[in-house]
Amino acid sequence: MKRIVLFLATNLAVVLVVSLVLNLLGVGRAVTGEGINVGALAVFSLVVGFTGSIISLLMSKPMAKWSTGARVIEQPTNSTERWLVDTVRRLSERAGIGMPEVAVYDGEPNAFATGAFKNSALVAVSTGLLANMNQDEVEAVIGHEVAHIANGDMVTLTLIQGVVNTFVVFLARVVGFFVDKVLFRSEDRGPGIGYMITVFVCEILFGILASIIVAWFSRQREFRADAGSARLLGSSVPMQHALARLGGLVPGALPSSMAASGISGSGGGWGALFSTHPPMEQRIAALQALRQGA
Repeated sequence: MKRIVLFLATNLAVVLVVSLVLNLLGVGRAVTGEGINVGALAVFSLVVGFTGSIISLLMSKPMAKWSTGARVIEQPTNSTERWLVDTVRRLSERAGIGMPEVAVYDGEPNAFATGAFKNSALVAVSTGLLANMNQDEVEAVIGHEVAHIANGDMVTLTLIQGVVNTFVVFLARVVGFFVDKVLFRSEDRGPGIGYMITVFVCEILFGILASIIVAWFSRQREFRADAGSARLLGSSVPMQHALARLGGLVPGALPSSMAASGISGSGGGWGALFSTHPPMEQRIAALQALRQGA
């Protein structure tokens, strides 16, 4: 639950901060006492909506290394590191992507892939994953992360986040204009305190709804990456075993900005709406159905 709250807060903070900065610079004056300049507001909303998402994507690799302490394997120093590099290379060739950087970081069982481009991505696994899973299971997890890269999931989620952020910014200002005009403005002047308060509240409320949409797309990409691992390995059984093993372990926490990047993570109750990953039982069932349909 803590990670879900941090994930929501991070996305909302980006939208609010970028919006505030542009308003202070005078860029966001698309709403006046006379009405709404739809074209100017649309451009403003696009800039605010996509700026944070694109910057996060471009900085994802260095930020992931820094925030997790991941150590990139330049030259394998032992048999485990050699096996990791060879496995990533083999699965990447099957997936038709360039060789990603391979890294290991200290922590409980987890793994992630990140990067703005398919041919220069990063695949990292935790020491806890290596210690608690056998090679077949780790290979399946690596296949899952390679499938994320091959599917372009990092870019797709960035675009989706940018689109929903754009709608959040646009709709919040439209609602703010009408609320301010009806309830607070007695003369034809520029938007006042009612407009600013309404926009702030709407950005939070619409941002929460937007996060539900983004989380749904994130859960769908997890199903696709599981299936992608099964295709790369030629069988869904290793991925099923890996997910079953992960379901019995406490997943390693990743920074809130990387909540969608890990191999596992789900929330119960209302938190499931904001979860970036489906429950393990659903993922295993989807793989079983894939196997039966093959």
